[in-house]
Amino acid sequence: MGPACRSHASGAREKRSSCLNRVPAAGKPVAQGLSLVIAPKTLLLSPRRGITGEVVLPGSKSISNRVLLLAALAKGSTRLVRLLKSDDTEVMIQSLQRLGVAIDVSPPDGAIQVTGCNGVFSQTGSTAHPIQLFVGNSGLTIRTLLPALVVAMARTGGCVDISGVARMHERPIQDLVDGCRAIGAKIDYLGQPGFPPLRVEGVPLRVAPAITVRGDTSSQYLTGLLQAAPILARQWGQPVRVKVEGELISQPYVEMTRSVMARFGVPVKRETGAELVYAIAPTEIIAPEEFAVEGDASSASYFLAAGAIGHGPVRVVGVGRDSVQGDIHFAQALEKMGAQIQWGPDWIESSCHEPAADAHPMEEDLVHRMPHHLRGVDLDCNAIPDAAMTLAVCGLFAAGPTTLRNIGSWRVKETDRIAAVAAECERLGARVESGHDWIRIHPPQALLPATIQTYDDHRMAMSFSLASFGNTAIRIDDPGCVAKTFPEYFEALSGLCAQAVPVLTIDGPTASGKGTIASQVAAELGFGYLDSGALYRIAALAAQQEGIDLKDERALTSKATTMELEFQGQTALLDGVSVGEAIRQEQVGLMASQIAVFPSLRQALMLRQRDFARLPGLVADGRDMGTVVFPHARLKVFLTATPRARAERRYKQLIDKGFSANLDSLSADLEARDARDASRAVAPLKPASGAVVIDSTDLSINEVVQAVVNAWHQVSVKQTGRLT
Repeated sequence: MGPACRSHASGAREKRSSCLNRVPAAGKPVAQGLSLVIAPKTLLLSPRRGITGEVVLPGSKSISNRVLLLAALAKGSTRLVRLLKSDDTEVMIQSLQRLGVAIDVSPPDGAIQVTGCNGVFSQTGSTAHPIQLFVGNSGLTIRTLLPALVVAMARTGGCVDISGVARMHERPIQDLVDGCRAIGAKIDYLGQPGFPPLRVEGVPLRVAPAITVRGDTSSQYLTGLLQAAPILARQWGQPVRVKVEGELISQPYVEMTRSVMARFGVPVKRETGAELVYAIAPTEIIAPEEFAVEGDASSASYFLAAGAIGHGPVRVVGVGRDSVQGDIHFAQALEKMGAQIQWGPDWIESSCHEPAADAHPMEEDLVHRMPHHLRGVDLDCNAIPDAAMTLAVCGLFAAGPTTLRNIGSWRVKETDRIAAVAAECERLGARVESGHDWIRIHPPQALLPATIQTYDDHRMAMSFSLASFGNTAIRIDDPGCVAKTFPEYFEALSGLCAQAVPVLTIDGPTASGKGTIASQVAAELGFGYLDSGALYRIAALAAQQEGIDLKDERALTSKATTMELEFQGQTALLDGVSVGEAIRQEQVGLMASQIAVFPSLRQALMLRQRDFARLPGLVADGRDMGTVVFPHARLKVFLTATPRARAERRYKQLIDKGFSANLDSLSADLEARDARDASRAVAPLKPASGAVVIDSTDLSINEVVQAVVNAWHQVSVKQTGRLT
């Protein structure tokens, strides 16, 4: 078997250098849902040419945190289905649990059961021993939880401190605090006035004709007051009126709040008249028994934009024309930029056509071709502030400048997003103008290679990942920040990008000949070649060199994620040292089989494996290439042979390379490894659905190669009308 990545040339084609893939040796732990994974310090995104496929969206963050709080305040129990598992929902869950709300996160189907407190938190602390709530950098959590604390702690004498990360302590909250103080709430700033951290004490609240809150900083202030209003109205014995002062930004999010509250039996009426006032009558918040969270429309924006930039089609499932989320209007903004958009009740699809070109251009032909097939636009983004960030990156691919207006709320998000977007677009070569609440991007002729700073902002990481479609390598700093709302984002993106490349997978047990066959098939087709087993062997060798216990999944995953790994032609380098011969030792192969059983390690290597998918195509061999890594491969082959035949092949291979070997021991080791590979819980060795099974026991190498090539041509003609 050869090195992990090779590029083959046929005819006048030259060898490509696109197999070069380097990942830095530093990482940090990142929360993923309710577990802990290791994320690299930076993530290299090699140039992407196309993208296609379908992605099922994670649950909406905006809806998830709204229903968590409403379910906690409700009378009765609510089963939450498809709730987003992320940093933001985790801090909300932990905060509610500290306040005494019973939340069961253990159901095997992934649902969450919340037993409501009927408007009164059972655990509220005291001034001597205040309850400590940590909200991380979740603005939605603190802005909706604060009014709920004021109301649900009224007259209890309780005391709660709310804090977050350093950036949270820079995000303004005075408008909301002032609105709560106007009805008698006791809220103290524990640091800089106007900003968290805060202390809330449970005191009686006085009746007021209306609660006034500004609407031009964040609509989440209004959402928080509306969600707490039914309880307050019951305490007052009369309707609560919430008056909005100034322009209301992100109004679709308020309509989402009203829609979600209606599901909990609480109508929110908008009064007629010149002033914007919402009224909530004394009403019990009633648990709806079950609430299914729709997909996240903000997260949909990245894939819809990728479909427009990378031609697609890309379909997102979980939001559609029936969605209650305002960010679905992002698709209409894309349409104005020239994308083709199709709608279904719970799906949206995007694509974008450009003048016909070579259907399978070589990677080197793309280096100087920066696509500008979108149109520059001038848009008011008041209704889609989060999704509008993705439009800024789309502007890099437009013919002409793109201006985004009414985005002043970007200044008080996870970072100053106007400044951050401007800085990173300039880093990529664009010229940028900006003001207090607007930004204009003048696209460059060609994007510059760059390391994108993410500012601990999940949306910066996801938006700027799309720059990798600009025919240049992009490195994302701190990619783990996406755990805030979409922990699996980069895996989902890489999977769709891989679907845009013709892929042939060859899986099979050890010594079945898959490496030899795969490399020769790749040469015959002029495709790149991935020996995925080499990645596991390198990870095993790296663990051995550092004395890592082969049963320590966390340490192994950390090393696999952060090791310095590079492929230069046929040479594999680990920490700058060639390891091509070392990883072929039988002991290293056995160690690779042992560590391959760990799910987190396999996940850590998946991104690297998918990154090898490059035009004009890829032949990948391994044990789960067709079942897990490239499930949408055009052709899947499962190559096998009798255990004795495979042992004899391995014996000859080792002897020819000067290694000592014992045939009987090899045979026993192969049988043990077969059993281990076939029985592991994650990605067991088995033929993929629809795979062509070839027994090579009595076949020559040339016969097997020809059988695979013939099968490839047959399926290619059937699917595309062409041989390749």
